[in-house]
Amino acid sequence: MSRGKPPKTQAKPQTQRPVPVPTTVTATGQQSALDLAIYLGLLVSVLAIYAQVGQFPFVNYDDSDYVYDNPMVKGGLTVASIKWAFTAVVVSNWMPVTLLSHMLDCQLFGLTSGMHHLVNVLFHALSAVLLFMLLKRATQARWPSAFVAFMFALHPLHVESVAWVAERKDVLSTFFWFLAMYCYVRYAERPNLGRYLLVVAPFCLGLMSKPMLVTFPFALLLFDIWPLRRIQRGGVRWPRLLWEKVPLMALAAGAAAITYSIQGSSGAFILILPLATRLKNALNTYLIYLLQTLRPVRLAAIYPYPTSIATWPAVVALVILLAVSALVIYAWWRKKRPYYAVGWFWYVGTLVPVIGLVQVGFQSHADRYTYIPLIGFSIMLAWGAVDAVEKWPWIRTAIIPVAIFSCLLCMVAASAQAAYWRDTETLFKHALAVTQDNWVAHNNLGQELKAQGRCAEAIPHFESVIRLRPDYSNAKNYLSYCLVKIGRATDAVSPLEQLVRDKPEAVDAHLDLGEALSRIPGRELEAIPHLQAALRARPDVPETNNDLGACYLNIGRVAEAVPYFEKAVGLKPDSPDMQFNLALALSKIPAKAADSIPHFEAAVRLKPDYAAAQHSFGLFLARRGRTEEAISHLQAAVRVNPDDYVNERDLGMFLSSIPGKQSDAMTFLQAAQRLHADPQVAKTLERLQAGK
Repeated sequence: MSRGKPPKTQAKPQTQRPVPVPTTVTATGQQSALDLAIYLGLLVSVLAIYAQVGQFPFVNYDDSDYVYDNPMVKGGLTVASIKWAFTAVVVSNWMPVTLLSHMLDCQLFGLTSGMHHLVNVLFHALSAVLLFMLLKRATQARWPSAFVAFMFALHPLHVESVAWVAERKDVLSTFFWFLAMYCYVRYAERPNLGRYLLVVAPFCLGLMSKPMLVTFPFALLLFDIWPLRRIQRGGVRWPRLLWEKVPLMALAAGAAAITYSIQGSSGAFILILPLATRLKNALNTYLIYLLQTLRPVRLAAIYPYPTSIATWPAVVALVILLAVSALVIYAWWRKKRPYYAVGWFWYVGTLVPVIGLVQVGFQSHADRYTYIPLIGFSIMLAWGAVDAVEKWPWIRTAIIPVAIFSCLLCMVAASAQAAYWRDTETLFKHALAVTQDNWVAHNNLGQELKAQGRCAEAIPHFESVIRLRPDYSNAKNYLSYCLVKIGRATDAVSPLEQLVRDKPEAVDAHLDLGEALSRIPGRELEAIPHLQAALRARPDVPETNNDLGACYLNIGRVAEAVPYFEKAVGLKPDSPDMQFNLALALSKIPAKAADSIPHFEAAVRLKPDYAAAQHSFGLFLARRGRTEEAISHLQAAVRVNPDDYVNERDLGMFLSSIPGKQSDAMTFLQAAQRLHADPQVAKTLERLQAGK
């Protein structure tokens, strides 16, 4: 196998790299068939790993910001949304091409999450094919190029970039990276303006997909060293090749400046850490990624930043990094093996923007950051294997099975890792299982359980967040909300009162405190000013209007409750709770009682198993003499909740007053009496049994 080096007898570099010409048509056909087999192998193996994501929902980890809760994206491609994409900042990033791709997905597939996932898979597969094409064209070495492409396609560290819809920016920008680099290989063969512009165009699209491409000009310089050999060891042609990269460097600098400005102004620099701490973490992370490459286990969606970092591991990491750097430079300079230096400095250099020297977010490192950098390490392994075969030909029989076995192991591990992305709960439970003190995972899992109505299960996770990050006030709000929902409103009040005292401007704290107080009998009046404060800040939140209306309703100020319920229903007409609350309030005002009927009907239509609404609607109809309809709704309440004494009692008492229904009445009254002894029910049963 060729390493892509010129013959040793070559006196000087050629401007255009010669391409070997096949001697026969048969040989050409065989080569084409092998390449086609590699393309198909890449596509099939990617599909084998990631077909499962076509059944996965979105997760509550940035997917809402990029897709399903973003009204501009959900609306698809329109003139307004396209203009918005080029000016919007989403999750502290400017990436118009990525936003346009999400809009196109919504235009084509709506919010069918599986299709959004599969588009990520498609870009990943195409990128793997492009990587093979550009390496093979640049090096004329098929099998090492194929190995690098398969490692890129199959490695478990890349699952996060592919299986996470919000990481469309990763797979999309990398696709443009490889496309631009392929165009650069063609440009190097025959430089001219047209071919140079074909490099610039996908590079710009990549920068507008994710600013990770700021290191692309640096990667081109590495490619100039090897495999293109446009830079010689004596420094020949350096000025020309550097000047050639100036437009690309200017574009990269502009993208970097925009990103830094946006992230600084939007508060993305969440952790204000000393430079020494960030530097130690960065050094450790270089080695962590290498270890995870060789042993990709215990991978997680989020790795929390450590509370403290010892100095000695960072010193060891620095020594190792410097030693490897010296060795690969020696191999290039003395042994004429430049691919080790190119691979190593590709890995080190392309990680610089995301290594954490400028800390963005809560993570100490992230699997997705290895998506491009690990190509450098794969290059070292692949062409190192070529060296081994040239030195010890007998080792070929061992290297080939090892390479195949490595790919198969990666496939199995990547498939298992992708399965953890099947839903939010699975994703963050796994993160908690493989990391320690992971407050972000606790928080996201707690929010998912809270959204599912599983508040009792969410409470321990929010308590863990507060223990690990006592300054994260949102967790106190979430905890209090859950305590209220499970009937522990009294427990929620004290911490919320403290939070409101510390941060009187905290709207969520006022809202949650108001809701907690509204659930405690006798403290509804205390809740009203807090709910009003929340409503002043966010007047169009239906839940706040509903809660404030409920406070007025509970203290008997029904007329004051109605406008808030009406506002809530107007904002969220598909809420059965809000429809029911408005109906209940209107039914208590004689002049407006008839107006309650459409809202009762809406509540039970939206939620047929809504026992409280069925029961109240039945009693309301009974008072208005609409007997058959009243019976129907009261019976529905009993069917939904047969263990509720009040449902059984009220239906039985109503039937007892209707001629011909005494037998049915006795059945329901007896059931009620079994649930709760009631003298009035007992007296009615005696009367019915006596036939009176």
